[in-house]
Amino acid sequence: MKKYHAFCRRRAFATYVASKTDGCCKEGNPTLAYWCCCGQTFRESSSIHKHVAKTHASEILTTFKRLLSQLEEEEVVKHQRPSVPQAEPVNIAQWIPATGYITEDQLQKGPGKVLLYYCYRPVEDPHVISAWQKDLCENLHLTGKVRVATEGINGTVGGTEAAADMYIKAMRSHPLFNIIEEDDFKMSDGGAQCFSDLRVGVYKEIVPMGVSPDVISYKLAGIHLQPEEFHKEVEVLLSNGDLFNDTILLDCRNFYESKIGQFRHCLAPNIRKFSYFPDYVDQNLELFKDKKVLMYCTGGIRCERASAYLRSKDVCKEVYQLKGGIHKYLEHFPEGFYRGKMFVFDKRYAISSNSDVISECRYYSSPWDQYQLCTTQFCCQLVLSCPACRLEGHTACCLACQTKQGRAQRDGSSSTPQQKEECECTDGRLRVPQEV
Repeated sequence: MKKYHAFCRRRAFATYVASKTDGCCKEGNPTLAYWCCCGQTFRESSSIHKHVAKTHASEILTTFKRLLSQLEEEEVVKHQRPSVPQAEPVNIAQWIPATGYITEDQLQKGPGKVLLYYCYRPVEDPHVISAWQKDLCENLHLTGKVRVATEGINGTVGGTEAAADMYIKAMRSHPLFNIIEEDDFKMSDGGAQCFSDLRVGVYKEIVPMGVSPDVISYKLAGIHLQPEEFHKEVEVLLSNGDLFNDTILLDCRNFYESKIGQFRHCLAPNIRKFSYFPDYVDQNLELFKDKKVLMYCTGGIRCERASAYLRSKDVCKEVYQLKGGIHKYLEHFPEGFYRGKMFVFDKRYAISSNSDVISECRYYSSPWDQYQLCTTQFCCQLVLSCPACRLEGHTACCLACQTKQGRAQRDGSSSTPQQKEECECTDGRLRVPQEV
């Protein structure tokens, strides 16, 4: 049924986009197609796709329902669908807290918070949990992203303080997730405005490492250290000056995260995605051989899988991980051994607990650690560009994107060919490892 519904969704979307085709085979070239919709002309397929997905969801839903109805009436489809006993539907309404005693203003206005959490727990029907999460977040006017899988749940959501508190209570009252302690939720100042929308879905992994949970389970994770314990370990490491000889302080995050904040004298792999981490380990097994590893990440979830993968190689003497991640460490030691900003995956990009700036402007090497998106269309990279450089027009992530931007301005064009991730700062960099 999932494949059946997915086919109808794809067909409905493609049919709607095709209906907006206004010209093709221009100048005898079939690739020069363009689309007209809502008084706008789109010359890139990605542009019309984004516009349709954002603006015409209701029309696509109507087409989807019609296609679904047509296919269900076809006898051949009936024969292809196996006859299985219908499971009794789950009433997810029982897990939605009553909000009658809270005003809409309390749920939508006032001081806001961003919650970060995860819980590894076997989930028999992740689609039911996903539906519950979507209804719960919509009822509380929360935005953000929630990943559900058979191995558990991982979420970061933003809303008012009242909504955040109710969300925590709803999570902890659910029969599957009542093992989550209140302290397991990492909270920071923010709100619903920190995210562009709400995205809830079912995935194979609740943190995308690219290795099936059936192969490497979180159950193989390293020993958890409380922030106080981790702090003492780092203190001993730094005081001995025995860096990387017997102990490795390992940052499990991506290069752009460790660039603006990290523990002193850590090993920060030059990887662009967490899914590169397993191959990084495979290529550097000798580095970890017979070593004690102290591992950390933002909230702790990446360390669960990363430490499990490292332990599966059976080369380390000991593998430890910071429980609660940098988030919890900074609550206890705002002026501790972690210096600089902590990168977050929302519109804030970073939050700070100390005044240190450990990174530089991309163009003039002046101290700067506030990320912004590259202004070249279709580029999704982040750039550290100080106010002085931005005033001079240096707003792209690299020289290649800056050149594209200048060319587009000279041509008077507002669009450029889609070259996602094909620019100097990614395509030209040594990738560890190569993408598969």
